[in-house]
Amino acid sequence: MTSTVPAPVARTADGHALQAVLLDMDGTLVDTEGFWWEIEVGVFGELGHRLDESWRDIVVGGPMTRSGGFLIEATGADIGLAELTVLLNERFEARIADRVPLMPGAERLLGELARHNVPTALVSASHRRVIDQVLLTLGRDRFTMTVAGDEVPRTKPHPDPYLLAASALGAHPSRCAVIEDTATGVAAAEAAGCRVVAIPSVGLIAPAPGRTVVRSLEDVDLPFLRSLITPLN
Repeated sequence: MTSTVPAPVARTADGHALQAVLLDMDGTLVDTEGFWWEIEVGVFGELGHRLDESWRDIVVGGPMTRSGGFLIEATGADIGLAELTVLLNERFEARIADRVPLMPGAERLLGELARHNVPTALVSASHRRVIDQVLLTLGRDRFTMTVAGDEVPRTKPHPDPYLLAASALGAHPSRCAVIEDTATGVAAAEAAGCRVVAIPSVGLIAPAPGRTVVRSLEDVDLPFLRSLITPLN
């Protein structure tokens, strides 16, 4: 976990009920979910196995222990999880070495949150090395803190990463808006008690109490995020 938080915050600087915005990375801010699948297909192809397209919905958005473990079991590939994890991460880092493509609306939204001094956290199931590489494109200074999947005992779909981010920002989970693109990430955020904006990248995510589904980040701005949180008394 990395943080630039000087002290806990009770609410945003202008007194609104929204205390923090917590954002997923792959498929939410950066257009990389497809990269992971392409790399997984390539690696298992080299091992002599073809991945079923339907498995993509199962592995998307989850930690490497779950996605890699599933693919090893499903294919019977002769490779250990530790070796596969290193291989996939190395190939992903090489894939994004030049520049990471941003999702439409990401640059605008991050800039808006920064201008209004809204505490933000990048909360990802990806490992720290991968996050640090992506931050070269996103801008490390755009986030008050970041949480990586290999920095928590349990990552998504468990609530731990979002609970950690909210606590570090001095925010109550119910006063945090989370932006996610997968069912795994949505499950983690909702289990933490956050309000969720879902922007499905792979697979369908239905609206539900406490959850709003939108087409893209272009439909999300600060007034919209503030509207999700019940005003303080």
